[in-house]
Amino acid sequence: MEPPENYSTSTSFAEPFEDAQKIILRWDSTASEEARERMIFGGDRQEVDLYLQAVDEIQRSMSSTSISPPSSHHHDQDSNSNKVNSAIQIAMARLEDEFRNILINHTSPVEVDSLFILDHAPAPASSLNHNTSSVGSSNEFDQEEVGGGGGDHVDALDPIQRADSSNSSASYRSTSSIREIDLIPQEAVADLQSIAKRMISAGYLRECIQVYGSVRKSAVDASFRRLGIEKLSIGDIQRLEWEALETKIRRWIRAAKVCVRILFASEKKLCEEIFYGIGTAIDDACFMETVKGPAIQLFNFAEAISISRRSPEKMFKILDLHDALMDLLPDIEVVFESKSADSIRVQAAEILSRLAEAARGILSEFESAVLREPSRVPVPGGTIHPLTRYVMNYISLISDYKQTLIELIMSKPSTGSRYSGDPTTPDMEFAELEGKTPLALHLIWIIVILQFNLEGKSKHYKDASLAHLFIMNNVHYIVQKIKGSPELREMIGDDYLRKLTGKFRQAATSHQRATWVSVLYCLRDEGLHVSGSFSSGVSKSALRERFKTFNAMFEEVHRTQATWLIPDSQLREELRISISEKLIPAYRSFLGRFRSHIESGKHPENYIKYSVEDLESAVLDFFEGYPVSQHLRRRSQ
Repeated sequence: MEPPENYSTSTSFAEPFEDAQKIILRWDSTASEEARERMIFGGDRQEVDLYLQAVDEIQRSMSSTSISPPSSHHHDQDSNSNKVNSAIQIAMARLEDEFRNILINHTSPVEVDSLFILDHAPAPASSLNHNTSSVGSSNEFDQEEVGGGGGDHVDALDPIQRADSSNSSASYRSTSSIREIDLIPQEAVADLQSIAKRMISAGYLRECIQVYGSVRKSAVDASFRRLGIEKLSIGDIQRLEWEALETKIRRWIRAAKVCVRILFASEKKLCEEIFYGIGTAIDDACFMETVKGPAIQLFNFAEAISISRRSPEKMFKILDLHDALMDLLPDIEVVFESKSADSIRVQAAEILSRLAEAARGILSEFESAVLREPSRVPVPGGTIHPLTRYVMNYISLISDYKQTLIELIMSKPSTGSRYSGDPTTPDMEFAELEGKTPLALHLIWIIVILQFNLEGKSKHYKDASLAHLFIMNNVHYIVQKIKGSPELREMIGDDYLRKLTGKFRQAATSHQRATWVSVLYCLRDEGLHVSGSFSSGVSKSALRERFKTFNAMFEEVHRTQATWLIPDSQLREELRISISEKLIPAYRSFLGRFRSHIESGKHPENYIKYSVEDLESAVLDFFEGYPVSQHLRRRSQ
């Protein structure tokens, strides 16, 4: 297509308009197959300049016809106006197509992996050139490892290391955590701006915004798909199983950071560049046309979680969401700062508030669940109850979120009082815990009600000695879990920890008393001596009966308590040593005093069945949690 001769020297209305009109009509895609197949901005820059000059001339002609005074050539004026209007419509249709084509040709899904690297990268000291529109793989994101607790934000490879090992560089400016990238090359941005100015000045603002929004929104939607952000309604999300939601929450947290700090921020930057100087509200309008739908889609996920049915297992993912959104809120305020974006800012703030309320509600419901946990079947062997493990693991995880929860938990727990007279609720006096944060008081209260529940469960054991062992095991486990978490120990405090330590030691003492007082009673001297001039002073029949009773009682203790279990090896050894320190000296002394009386009679092996060493060996069988031989090893000869 040959360019026309230069028309700029003409001074009459007809010549410059007609020359411009010729250029406009040459590129009328409705009338020319060649115009349909070629794009102006895809060819020679001289043609681009000529076309834009022609559009400018048409617009000047439109202005001059609209302000010309009435004349006798009224018919000519109407004819000129019609020609100008027709030319401007053809030109705007063409510019709209060019605008769309430039946007499409320079719009590709951004590389997901590079965005995650960029989100973790430190703010740059200088701008570098980077093409972020290249298509990349999102396999790494799709195959992320599933973690647990408060540590599931960690990638298999440190993002900073990945950034350092990458050959890519980035061009962006940084506002706090915001990382703006060039979505479209600067030369294309300049062309888009030149088209936008002419369309808007000709009154085609709505068409310009619609074209821009439709193309860029498609690009954002494509990036969403690559980030794994699904189009799910709030109802869809609430119908999902929690296990599936946990994975989606992890994915959402990573994706939301990229969306707000990079994608949305970069879309805002692009709007500002293209529509710079045209009108302050226009770039906002284009930005919201592009991202409002995707932003609502993004935040609807967090909103659905915030209003879902509460249950204890949801606490930590809700806190992860809360922390992520709290971290993002300053960036949301920056990216969505305009008045037209009020609804996005408000939605984010309301979700954050609901997540905080959900966490408070879950903690309260967890306390009630611990207090009311109904299981009545005693755990075999008096070992640690599943409830104890669950509760202590739970509050250990709570302590990992200490900084967040200290800000969220502002009120003390609703506890019982020693004056309430309510037998279904334990007592807890705050005066003894002065200076503790409300969160610390809640954690102590959970431990109090756990012990209260365990005391109730211990009553289902028929053997009092086993009931004491059960309390000892469980309170010892509580103590060890507190000691194993520096954050939890700091909140609980050493004073309360000493109180718990005293409780499991008291339970150990009670267990030994319940077991061994009657056994050791057999090894007393009382009742064995008789008076008379022909007697040795010891009743052999009473002595034989005493040895038989001791043997039977010890065998029963050995048989039963070998099947009882103390899972903690150190505690198990301590209790065995304590038993041996009481049992072995008493038996050695009794045997030393009365052995000769039995051995001088018939069948002494029926009465002195065990040596001191046999008993020492037998004690080592205690609390292993499995049955032993029905008969102890007989004493050494």
